[in-house]
Amino acid sequence: MIATTEKKKQKVIDAVIIRFVGDSGDGMQLTGTQFSDTSAMFGNDVATFPNYPAEIRAPQGSLYGVSGFQVHIGSVEINTPGDDVDLLVAMNPAGLKTNLHALKPGHTVIVDTDSFTKKNLEKALYDSNPLEDGSLENYRVIEVAMTSLTKEALKEVEGLDNKTITRSKNMFALGMVYWMYGRSREYTTEFFNKKFKKKPEVIEANTKVLNAGFYFAETLELIPNAYTIAPAKMAPGTYRIIMGNQATAWGFLAAAEKSGLELFLGSYPITPASNILHELVKHKHFGVKTLQAEDEIAGISSAIGASFAGDLAITTTSGPGLALKAEALGLAMMIELPLVIVDVQRGGPSTGLPTKTEQSDLLQAMYGRNGESPIIVIAASTPSNCFEYAYEAAKLTIEHMTPVLLLTDGYIANGSAPWKIKSVASMPEIKNNIIKEAEEDWHPYNRDKDTLARNWAIPGVPGLEHRVGGLEKDRVSGNVSYVPENHEYMTKIRAEKVKRVQNYIPEIVPEFTEEGDLLVVGWGGTYGSLHSAVKELNEEGYNNIGFAHFNYINPLPKNTSEVFSKYKKIIVCELNSGQFVKVLKINCSEFNFLQFNKIQGLPFANNELVEKFKSLV
Repeated sequence: MIATTEKKKQKVIDAVIIRFVGDSGDGMQLTGTQFSDTSAMFGNDVATFPNYPAEIRAPQGSLYGVSGFQVHIGSVEINTPGDDVDLLVAMNPAGLKTNLHALKPGHTVIVDTDSFTKKNLEKALYDSNPLEDGSLENYRVIEVAMTSLTKEALKEVEGLDNKTITRSKNMFALGMVYWMYGRSREYTTEFFNKKFKKKPEVIEANTKVLNAGFYFAETLELIPNAYTIAPAKMAPGTYRIIMGNQATAWGFLAAAEKSGLELFLGSYPITPASNILHELVKHKHFGVKTLQAEDEIAGISSAIGASFAGDLAITTTSGPGLALKAEALGLAMMIELPLVIVDVQRGGPSTGLPTKTEQSDLLQAMYGRNGESPIIVIAASTPSNCFEYAYEAAKLTIEHMTPVLLLTDGYIANGSAPWKIKSVASMPEIKNNIIKEAEEDWHPYNRDKDTLARNWAIPGVPGLEHRVGGLEKDRVSGNVSYVPENHEYMTKIRAEKVKRVQNYIPEIVPEFTEEGDLLVVGWGGTYGSLHSAVKELNEEGYNNIGFAHFNYINPLPKNTSEVFSKYKKIIVCELNSGQFVKVLKINCSEFNFLQFNKIQGLPFANNELVEKFKSLV
């Protein structure tokens, strides 16, 4: 390699897609997160996609042990982590083998040559060394002995063992990428100082290696340009980068403060929902109460108890955990108490693909309980609006006195995006149905005439003693009733209560065009992919394609059929075999729905959507 001290010309670009890959112990998630956060601090629009193995520590160097982090930054609107990447950073042969297909021809791959040993090549099922056999000739390859250079940078730092030194090499890669895209190292060095404040030798090591990588990139002839990506034009306000699970937790914090209720989370850890529990544990100073239960059933049951006692109660889970919570969820619906269940969907069935994304729990959310047990079902659609829909879930459950199931998924829960910080004062009002003292002729199942929500009587208030449980209730007293007509009445009133939620949720508003040849329909976490594809087509002149994305699933917005009637064709796109389309066929049977489905544990790619939509118009 040829070194140069000549000042290199910077090239201005609108956006770039970068993927960091390596062993699960190589720190790729941290590397990607630091690059994302730094870019967000600079003012770029950002979208990320972490992709890691289900095993806690997969065999080193194995193909299925590769951990990756993709980030898409730009000065333009960014809605997805992107498809094909502009820069691939591969820390080992397995990372290169499993991710090279995503790199655009002619673009750059940075590899740690120290990891391309005979043993590692065999683990990655390479017959020959790709750095030597010509198989990478369609790419610009930057070979860097990162491990050796990391050791050289840290040879005078005392108190470090060999493992700590080697693990610092991800910061060498990060330093290189910082230089290539004009990023400041300041945010990351501040991160080191906070995270490792009790380990000064670790702070020194990571800072030195970060700087070494930065200055090394500056001298490389193989990097002919440093790139400049201007800040994005975004609405005025204060922003921060936020992950979907964190946004979900914060939405509940805001709802608790707005409603004047204490927040309780009863939960059992499960990938990829566990970080909601981890986040809320940090906020005891806001009066948050968290319980890590011994199993899923105990988690939801403790939340029902907290709701009975007057708390804003939530429980969190993912696919198989939702199945275990089904009986207790039916109980909450039966006794008509507020409760939010967050289901962060993942690949299934059974244990399935715990760290991959899917939208396969919708029918379970809608119908996965015994008896007639309708509940409100809503879905977040971006990492940042997980905040709004967590808040909305809390508002709906408190105001309508019935459980709400909030669906997110692994894609948006682990992904991150800029979020405009909100004040609680600006959030919609949350009214509760709590009865503070006994009134004349009070009964526990007295209902609001508009919402049909029953009143919420808190135990311990004189005169408000009442009975709850899983047996059918008398329509007024709440006592156990086996009267056939009463059971039919209560079944219908609980269903009607959910249906009336239509009067309190927004109507669906199509994007791009209100009528045309094709309407693209999605729900939940596919928003970014579908929006980007339809936007691209409209910019190409396909102005007859509209886009309708659903966040309210049960009930559907009341104008759903009216919107559908204005398009010649309707295609429903889902990361499952067609669950939302079944819901639509039940509710809007007069329409013929086309389908586009993907069940690979991955989000939609922009190019596959564009190709499909073009074929229909």
